Amino acid sequence: MFDLEEKKFHYKRARFATHLPRERFYTAGHYWLAVDQDDADVYYVGYTKFATRMLGDIVEFDFEKEPSSAVKLGEIIGWIEGFKASSDIYAIVDGTFISGNPALEDDPDLMRKEPYGSGWLYKVKGTIDPAKLSREEYGIVLDATIDKILEGEEHE
Repeated sequence: MFDLEEKKFHYKRARFATHLPRERFYTAGHYWLAVDQDDADVYYVGYTKFATRMLGDIVEFDFEKEPSSAVKLGEIIGWIEGFKASSDIYAIVDGTFISGNPALEDDPDLMRKEPYGSGWLYKVKGTIDPAKLSREEYGIVLDATIDKILEGEEHE
């Protein structure tokens, strides 16, 4: 598994605030990756708090990949539907899809309630996206994304 109690980096902008775990990688598509403590080639992948806020309450989701299936970086591996939006789920590692999070079958809203912990989305083994971001770099992505949202609200 990965460390649920790791140190966090506080981020706040406009009406959005979160604590980004320090020992994670992030993507511009609002995913996070945590290295499995037992296998450095295995990653837990989840949505950031920002992504879950944009989706709203999670209604349902599914994976198109079976365990042990090959996945390619950027490939659509499933879909998710929230109360506010729906989206495809992408592979952010080249390698092998291990599994979805079985806890989400009983409570998909764990993604929103515990986005950086037990609400992880899927587990994968392979090579991480070279465009991965540190928490500080992800903060810059959040700044730009939130600025676009605020700009859109001003024009309404």
